[in-house]
Amino acid sequence: MFDVEKVRGQFPALLESFNGRPAIFFDNPGGTQVHESVIAAIVDTMTRRNSNTHGLFETSRRTDAVIEAAHRAVADLLGCDADEVVFGNNMTSLTFQVSRSLARELGPGDEVVVTRLDHDANVMPWVLAAEERGARVRWADVDVESGTLDMEDVQRQISGSTKLVAVGYASNAMGTINDVDTIIGWAGEVGALTFVDAVQYAPHGLIDVRELGCDFLACSSYKFFGPHSGQIYGKREQWERLEAYRLRPAGDVPPGKWEMGTQNHEGMAGVTAAIDYLAGLGVEYGGAATTESRREKLVAAWAVIGVYERMLTERLVTGLLSVPGVRVYGLTERGDFDRRVATVSLRKEGTTPEQLARALAEENIFAWNGDFYAQSLSERMGMEESGGWLRLGLVHYNTVEEIERCLGVLEGV
Repeated sequence: MFDVEKVRGQFPALLESFNGRPAIFFDNPGGTQVHESVIAAIVDTMTRRNSNTHGLFETSRRTDAVIEAAHRAVADLLGCDADEVVFGNNMTSLTFQVSRSLARELGPGDEVVVTRLDHDANVMPWVLAAEERGARVRWADVDVESGTLDMEDVQRQISGSTKLVAVGYASNAMGTINDVDTIIGWAGEVGALTFVDAVQYAPHGLIDVRELGCDFLACSSYKFFGPHSGQIYGKREQWERLEAYRLRPAGDVPPGKWEMGTQNHEGMAGVTAAIDYLAGLGVEYGGAATTESRREKLVAAWAVIGVYERMLTERLVTGLLSVPGVRVYGLTERGDFDRRVATVSLRKEGTTPEQLARALAEENIFAWNGDFYAQSLSERMGMEESGGWLRLGLVHYNTVEEIERCLGVLEGV
């Protein structure tokens, strides 16, 4: 049995009082709270390993070990090799960095495909790259009723002129899990590269980049219980062949050739701790043996997390649908809950998303309002001028009791 109360006791922020009362963190799509082991790892690095790299002295050797461990941990999380993982500030900055290099291969007559369902961080880097090189941007549409990609339109936009297809693994606004396997296959048929934004999927499910076959996949550890840091997987052959905008001492061997300047070493230590925490759930609740690999433990962990979060999703969505005046956007049928993560956007008749968020905040329920950088989706659905949505995002440390309290507040607004 998954012991959510035991898990919650390991997250210091969940034990914090705000104005003398505990808080409910439903702002998770914007950033999750961190596990106690993450905080300990960051403090340890700042106190015992605070040096720059490749020195002959002890603290520098310790720093090198932190960096190597972080690359191995993310490789286990994503199902790749350690030298295929690049660290940076966040997914957005890493995507712009890669787009600058890929832009060198674009020209008139070439096309890039983006979707109206994506976070702007997986849209504008490619739009700007195409504009700079005289290439064409093709937009894949979204079904506004279901909050899902129009797969027929996605396939229609991919052609022999397509050089890159950018798609999100899960929508940060609608919660939809996209059929990235199929899209990657379509792109491969015409020789196009694929770039997957997995920021919103990474806190909720197992990622296997080898199975997907994508060329690049990006995520941010502050969305999966770690510190503010970004990570991007790239096929080794892509990292090796592409020209990196770098300093000469960085060398030409990945991942170093892509990691600009001094990295956030304490953040890297925190990323490793966050992934080890998730792997530990696979041992404690998923039946994995302590002797199994970290990857095997993570596979077991995501199976347990998935079952628990699906229960939370069902309670939240069905509860919201019973509140008079509330409209839930995206997939709402029980049979479709395996096609969405526990991120739900809504509006309530006679109110604005800001008013709902403010009412929740007054009760120490933290939730975002707006378009959440999914600006193309907001525009496509006619929400940009009316304040977007209220977004409730749950992860495995949330509870049914928190959902019930939230529903009660929303009903009273």
